[in-house]
Amino acid sequence: MPKDGGIGASTKRREDVRFLTGQGNYTDDINIAGQAYVHFLRSDMAHGRINAIDTAAAAAMPGVVRIFTGADFEGIGGLPCGWQVTDRFGEPMQEPAHPVLAQGKVRHVGDPIAAVVAETPEQARDAAEAIVVDITELPAVVDMRAALAEGATKVHDDLKSNLCYDWGFVEDNREAVDAAIKGAHHVTTLELVNNRLVANPMEPRVAVGDYNRATDEHTLYTTSQNPHVIRLLMGAFVLGIPEHKLRVVAPDVGGGFGSKIFHYAEEAFCTFAAKACNRPVKWTASRSEAFITDAHGRDHVTKIELALDEEGNFLALRTETLANMGAYLSTFAPSVPTWLHGTLMAGNYKTPLIYVNVKAVFTNTVPVDAYRGAGRPEATYQLERVIDKAARELGMDPIALRRKNFVTEFPYATPVAVEYDTGDYVATMDKLEEIADIAGFADRWEKSQDDGKLRGLGVNCYIEACGIAPSNLVGQLGARAGLYDAATVRVNATGSISVMVGAHSHGQGHETSFPQVVAEMIGIDPSQVEIVHGDSSKIPFGMGTYGSRSIAVCGSAMVRATEKIINKAKKIAAHLMEASEADIELKDGQFTVAGTDKSVAWGDVTLAAYVPHNYPLEEIEPGLEETAFYDPANFTYPAGAYACEVEVDPETGKVTICSFAAADDFGNIINPMIVDGQVHGGIGQGIGQALLENAVYDENGQLLSGSYMDYAMPRADDVPFYVVDHSCQTPCTHNPLGVKGCGEAGAIGSPPAVVNAVIDALQRAGKDVSHIDMPLTPARVWAAMNG
Repeated sequence: MPKDGGIGASTKRREDVRFLTGQGNYTDDINIAGQAYVHFLRSDMAHGRINAIDTAAAAAMPGVVRIFTGADFEGIGGLPCGWQVTDRFGEPMQEPAHPVLAQGKVRHVGDPIAAVVAETPEQARDAAEAIVVDITELPAVVDMRAALAEGATKVHDDLKSNLCYDWGFVEDNREAVDAAIKGAHHVTTLELVNNRLVANPMEPRVAVGDYNRATDEHTLYTTSQNPHVIRLLMGAFVLGIPEHKLRVVAPDVGGGFGSKIFHYAEEAFCTFAAKACNRPVKWTASRSEAFITDAHGRDHVTKIELALDEEGNFLALRTETLANMGAYLSTFAPSVPTWLHGTLMAGNYKTPLIYVNVKAVFTNTVPVDAYRGAGRPEATYQLERVIDKAARELGMDPIALRRKNFVTEFPYATPVAVEYDTGDYVATMDKLEEIADIAGFADRWEKSQDDGKLRGLGVNCYIEACGIAPSNLVGQLGARAGLYDAATVRVNATGSISVMVGAHSHGQGHETSFPQVVAEMIGIDPSQVEIVHGDSSKIPFGMGTYGSRSIAVCGSAMVRATEKIINKAKKIAAHLMEASEADIELKDGQFTVAGTDKSVAWGDVTLAAYVPHNYPLEEIEPGLEETAFYDPANFTYPAGAYACEVEVDPETGKVTICSFAAADDFGNIINPMIVDGQVHGGIGQGIGQALLENAVYDENGQLLSGSYMDYAMPRADDVPFYVVDHSCQTPCTHNPLGVKGCGEAGAIGSPPAVVNAVIDALQRAGKDVSHIDMPLTPARVWAAMNG
């Protein structure tokens, strides 16, 4: 059993005290004396040429400080893309400019045309409504196939076409895959849509810019998952501010799910306007604004083919995907359907030949980027749906077909360029069958039949790659930043510890779980350890939190820095006890000399470091503070197996989720309760995608589901009580904690489990339905049942 709240203990989240009592400090809580407010005038058409902008009447309205248009940003850099993809012909992707405020054209509903800075939010809004914009509306391209058609209207006039890139992976496999599929005993083909989603974190985005004219220093307070990355991108590539003159602070952030990774125009604008107006400038998004400005997620259309032999062994896999980029390239958008998707197409299976083709497409829609799971849910959904379909076509049990093709020997080099270091997919499936009571399904099916409902069971497996690394590899793949992380451990004279970490916590529980690691290593109570994050002025550097990287990458940096602390503390302890450093042991906060009863407490050693009256000054300097950077050698590979049972109402098509079970392998677990919460949240989001959520545009580029009146979010009665297990642990072999990451698993594994369950229910009822695209709304399910 874990001791005193160390590693493995389900300690309560310490940060919840302030959150549940209303004492959180969110970006919108920050108000600076003399601040003005921003309102953006946004395009209400998807595509148009700006002929003129008349701000005269608006500028004369009460409270207006200044009005900005695209002309004010001429010569200023546009928003940069952080990942360059090279296509299958060796050519770099097409990369259009992304201005802070629209210049020449608007390219999606929500594109900012002008920004009004005024004394109050109301005055800014009123003035924005008085701006007269002369725009010639142009045809909008929304459908990806239409956008690629010959003669289609171009989103960006200076590009050759609306094709961002045509990516093939692994290109050397193409001919072999084609031949294997052509000669296979059986080929299952499935065409599917991974529906577009709006992230909808609880807290909308906010930006507050401040400028100190005396020191020429800028400060941006923002709702960000990675403040250092914002500082780097905005300072170096947009506004040209030296990093030592730019501070970026992300305080408490109410959810991100990927949508707050990226550098947005509003951040650059508020930072720029604060200097231009010589006063703080604040912007807070409305929920309606968030729908048309926050990066959307998913939006893929895919054809997948799986070739099998007579015994059901997987021979080859081929996919063709259209991936929507929207109107501009968001920060990490190009990497999502390529390196975060194609590299996971092997899944949990030993398929010898795989080829993935992705065409990324510009359309007159909101930009699309990483959303919880980022490429891994898209890969898993394709793979697990086609496997389920193949099992039905071959008359095989879906679980048996998966078991037959599991990877069972590790390390395992996949045909899509990654190597799984550890895993046990048989064990997670065994555990799933137990906790989901698969054996008892027949009885539950009979009961549903008696109640006039159609019951179905859906099972799937998943694997994901977390902690994207190492930097030299991702650099070769097109990343324009390193993907290491950093931590500084500062021990105070009395023995308490401040740990400055590059990861950012916006719901993950870092302030609870990170201290458990440091406390375990030293043998002190976790309450003596505080975590500092989210402020670029206090942290050496950091790449933020996304991709389930926090504990695996930043946590490893923290471990390395703590090891340095312990090594130095042992030197001090050895001097105090007049012993050899090699004989010093640290346990439960006590330094002892091996084989003796000599000891000195942690607090005595730390005091000696800062009050060096009895101190080996000729050997080591005073103080006890260390920094470490950690660049992983490989991804980590969490994996698992999920089961969902549903009931379908044959009269209405309504799907009710009766039960959901998840068996995950996350390697070593720091805090089981926090892991449970992460999985619960992810499953809820996956159920939302499978049954409810869908961002729908009309042919003119208008977002029809632009508010909660039309965009259905999952509610408490849409989800069941989950059965979650993570006892199957195969520790990661290449980080010091043996951890793998858990934040995205639920959102990756749950959509195919739900869809598989609904298809199973319909087929058991004799319906000839092999697929329904998400979301499986009652209307869609009823239509499928009734032909």
